[in-house]
Amino acid sequence: MASHVVVIATDLRRATVKVTPVTYMIDVLDEACKKLNLSSDKYLLKHQNKQLNLADPFRIAGLSPGAKLDLIVKSNSPSVVTVALKLPESESRLGIPNGRVTEKVRSDTSLWKLLRQFESTGAGAQKGLNITARGIPQTSNGAGSGSGQLFWETPVLQVIGREFSTLADFQKNLSQIGINSGNHLMQLSFKRTETPLHVAMQEVERYFKDVTDAKSAAPAAAPVADSTGGLKADTGAQSAAIVTATSSAAAVPEQTQAIPAANRSEQAQPTDAVPVAALDGSSAIPAATSTPADPLQPTAVFSPSSSSTPAAARIQDPDSSFVPSIAHAKLHQHHLLQRTQNKRLKSDHELEADAAVREAKLAAIKDIRVKVRYPDGYQTQWIYGHGATGATLYQAVRSVMRHADQPFKLSLPAGGPVIDDGPKHLIKGYGLRDTMVNCTWADSVPATVRKEPFLKQTVTKAAQEVKMPELPNVESDDEEEQPAKAPPVKKGGDDDGDKKGKKLPKWLKLPGKK
Repeated sequence: MASHVVVIATDLRRATVKVTPVTYMIDVLDEACKKLNLSSDKYLLKHQNKQLNLADPFRIAGLSPGAKLDLIVKSNSPSVVTVALKLPESESRLGIPNGRVTEKVRSDTSLWKLLRQFESTGAGAQKGLNITARGIPQTSNGAGSGSGQLFWETPVLQVIGREFSTLADFQKNLSQIGINSGNHLMQLSFKRTETPLHVAMQEVERYFKDVTDAKSAAPAAAPVADSTGGLKADTGAQSAAIVTATSSAAAVPEQTQAIPAANRSEQAQPTDAVPVAALDGSSAIPAATSTPADPLQPTAVFSPSSSSTPAAARIQDPDSSFVPSIAHAKLHQHHLLQRTQNKRLKSDHELEADAAVREAKLAAIKDIRVKVRYPDGYQTQWIYGHGATGATLYQAVRSVMRHADQPFKLSLPAGGPVIDDGPKHLIKGYGLRDTMVNCTWADSVPATVRKEPFLKQTVTKAAQEVKMPELPNVESDDEEEQPAKAPPVKKGGDDDGDKKGKKLPKWLKLPGKK
């Protein structure tokens, strides 16, 4: 007995779909989206504010003929689905409990990947479950002996009366067959084919490789029209910007070169001949905006402050600066309100877009200023490009230190990670921008070396003191210091009126009182 349902889109457009008792709701969604010129992968069906299970047929969906279904937008984040696979009787020899295996997967997992996951995890991996690469021997004469070969047994999945057995079916994900959330049971069986096992495995590998390549070659930034007729934001400009930034970053010449091992041994000697020999009292320090020809030569050297009091402690602020204002209280309440709201996890597409934006920002950086602070308070500054690595920074520090043979470590401030003496790049690897790096001695360095100055004397001669800008002291006015006067107390009729207004109503009085 044929009937129909009415699917209403978000822009109030309607589509009438004919159904039978055995019509699945996923087919209703596909037919409605086809008539409305929409993508069925982005929508779900809801009836009377209740989301429908798209894997159910019409007869068990609880819908009446002519029911009106709402088309709602599906979340970009895949949901978690619990899938139980009931194994055939032939697999009872494996001893799997209850003859079934269960896995929690995402709703965008393909059926073939789901079967492979059943094989490689949980009880399937422990018992040696084989689903996707089964072969059955067959002799050439049909007898029990003689020459023969293995033929492939293809898996067959049954989900609420629907059967999936072809490679095209296995390429569909759970969401495309109507499974978006909840717990679901699948029944597994096997069907013999006339394809040799090795040929079938080659076809499977080639088929899924071609499908994957086709998906990756598809333009991810193609605008898709939604139900309101508008177009989604085109990410083509963003991709072009990323490519441009990457190409411009590649055009920047690498400013560091590999130093032979022989030269490293010479630099390790605690001599006074350093690459900054030209830095003396009369020589000018190179400008911080120009990259030096020698990556080991610091662009600036700073001496510690001559005052024993930190510069921050010499700034006097009025006490009123530390009193929270109404704006601070409102901001605090706003942050508390935001933390109470549920936030969904980002989808894979959003995470890839965020990673691409971060890489584009790092690629757009031309150079960075790295200032190294030593245990005795001195600081040196270098300018590096994209080619600089952690090993480059360690070599630069060794070239200016007095005891270059002693171990040390470089770490980022505020509990940041330790920069290794290796090939990891400073910009793309550690994500550094203009930053301060702390240099500390290793635990094995003797105390006599720790007491001596860290830098060579030729380097400290060219040091200049860091000039801190002087901030004017903010003096509060006398009128602000005086406390606010309390408002005068009103007397007379107004007071009587307030008392009358504060009387309790009769219905609120306790029994027994007049």
